[in-house]
Amino acid sequence: MNTEHKAKPKICCEQVSKTFIQKGNQEVPVISNVSINVHENEFLVVCGPGQCGKSTLLKIIAGLELPDTGTVTIDGKEISGPGTDCGMVFQSYMLFAWKTVRHNVEMGLKFRNVPPDKRGEIAQHYIDMVGLKGFENHYPHQLSGGMKQRVGIARAYANTPSVMLLDEPFGQLDAQTRMFMQHETIRIWEQEKRTVIFVTNNIDEALFLGDRIVLMEGKLPGTVKTEYCVDLPRPREHTSTALLQLRKLITDNTELVL
Repeated sequence: MNTEHKAKPKICCEQVSKTFIQKGNQEVPVISNVSINVHENEFLVVCGPGQCGKSTLLKIIAGLELPDTGTVTIDGKEISGPGTDCGMVFQSYMLFAWKTVRHNVEMGLKFRNVPPDKRGEIAQHYIDMVGLKGFENHYPHQLSGGMKQRVGIARAYANTPSVMLLDEPFGQLDAQTRMFMQHETIRIWEQEKRTVIFVTNNIDEALFLGDRIVLMEGKLPGTVKTEYCVDLPRPREHTSTALLQLRKLITDNTELVL
């Protein structure tokens, strides 16, 4: 890992717990006593099977949910609600169907009252960055799944957050497109570094993307089982001996569906 990761953490989750109340006032503990530090410009992957609380943890970091106990801080400031520090990309595409690619990417800038000329310039930069030049005036129904998710990534980057949160963003894509988007994600991250937390249930994806993998227990309430440093050079190959050895180590310690 880079030496910069030894500095003070960018994000600190300390003893974070969350319980939801279902019908009939039934309490469902979702995460319990989760502590994670994430460093500046680190690409951290939170890996675990479905229903282990990893998406809830991401929403708490984004300020979309509040923890019952524990704290989350970014740059030493406690998170108490959504803010401009975090950009989030969801598994579903979350695009406005009646707006073009350009207008979808500009949406956050418009809410921040950025002047039209400036937000057009910013939007174009990130549209170009994600490889959608020439599709600015297309609508979501005219785009493939991978292209729609690129719009979501461009929109998140356009707001210049210091932290990018991606919640299983490629879960709806076919295998070939998913692999392509993994390569694109690393290309974009290396071009415009951010601190990234990426949630997935796929070990191969975690190994290809992450500087570090936080492995969650495969049951509720979600807890951190262990961590793995992926100290492998980029670009990585899924078939490299070192990656396959680490893959076996993680697979032997998890119940994930590959």
